[in-house]
Amino acid sequence: MRKKSFDILAVGNAIIDVFSQCDDDFLDKHSVNKGGMTLIDAAQSAALYDAIAKIAPPKLVSGGSVANTAVGLVALGGSAAFVGRVHDDQLGTAFCKDISAAGVTFASTPASSGAPTASSIILVTPDAARSMNTFLGASIEFQPDDIKLAAAADAAVIYLEGYLFDAPAGPAIFAQAARMAAQHQAKIALSLSDPWCVDRHRDALMKFVTDHVDILFANEDEATSLVQSDHSTSVKKLRAVVDELIVTRGALGAVICQADIEHDVAAMPQGPVVDTTGAGDLFAAGYLYGRTQGHDLRLSGDIASLLAGEVISHIGARPKTDLRRLIAPLIKG
Repeated sequence: MRKKSFDILAVGNAIIDVFSQCDDDFLDKHSVNKGGMTLIDAAQSAALYDAIAKIAPPKLVSGGSVANTAVGLVALGGSAAFVGRVHDDQLGTAFCKDISAAGVTFASTPASSGAPTASSIILVTPDAARSMNTFLGASIEFQPDDIKLAAAADAAVIYLEGYLFDAPAGPAIFAQAARMAAQHQAKIALSLSDPWCVDRHRDALMKFVTDHVDILFANEDEATSLVQSDHSTSVKKLRAVVDELIVTRGALGAVICQADIEHDVAAMPQGPVVDTTGAGDLFAAGYLYGRTQGHDLRLSGDIASLLAGEVISHIGARPKTDLRRLIAPLIKG
């Protein structure tokens, strides 16, 4: 089989993170739920953006779960493309520019009609509390045809996020990805994303996992929700239907299974835990990098754990250290 240009094609929600600092008075004035995540509509998002822009230009960072994974994998030296729906607007342009600057190929065409680009306006107060105000916008208008054939044909792994199942066309997007993977000899990897997402789509997700998924990522709550059983039973049942199963367990590390092989991978925090945002995304980045570079399960799991340990040591879902240098002792060892 020829070498593919992309180690992964990440398919998921394209959400631009809009970071700004403010005080508690600003939160009160604009009815922001401090420390929480609130879904807002287009008008509320636009008004809040205008308000923070009057304080200082906000920092714009391309986000979304699998987008973070793609960026992490590229930072390790791998290659990745990303497919997600953005609008042809200011924030859509910012998303494309930022993810491209990170070395990820943006394999979508911004939409000229429909909802504005999805955003999460993240307001940080002096006490380091993060208040997220999320507008799902164009991301929930994602369509199967948004997945470009050329990118799918040139990927070793097509990586999906469970959150996509909440989009109206979510099941059709998953089906399209599975067809493309089968046609072009790519593997399907899936992150279950969220236990409540699993609750909403349990039967359909279980069928997709059983029929199409090669590599399954889940945290302990997501795995037990999918199987509706305890940890050990969920691992036993899920490892029987996928080639590779990765279940993360926070401070307890992770369990990685393939056929009759099972590895316990220790957590590798790189300092005090500051913010767990992006831990699962970067764990997946490390693991997929390891496997697409030909490393075994154990080493891939260690790389994954090290990346997760780095991202939880600071605020934000993007690494702040040189990841290639960080993993070098593992690779040499």
